[in-house]
Amino acid sequence: MKKLLIICIIFGVYKSWPMLSGGAAEYSENNVVVLYATDWCGYCRKARELLADNNIQYTEFDIEKSDEGRRRYDDLGGNGIPLLNVNGNIINGYNKSRILKSLN
Repeated sequence: MKKLLIICIIFGVYKSWPMLSGGAAEYSENNVVVLYATDWCGYCRKARELLADNNIQYTEFDIEKSDEGRRRYDDLGGNGIPLLNVNGNIINGYNKSRILKSLN
């Protein structure tokens, strides 16, 4: 019984470690994330990696290849890439802390 309790505690700390260590967010059905990017942009790649590393599902529009993506980007006042819409919060550029904060 004591071993089971210790295992449960270790597992609980392991699962909550990203939040305790300052940042990573778990995917929630309530999160709506849209990334406006291009395939050649290094900061766009970093944004994709951040979302993937934190198991955040998102929709991506390549603003150079998608007319709909470009229209949506322009409607948001897009001025540079990446542009993220995270739960209604518009984030211009790659800003890890703002992205993760907007997911909570």
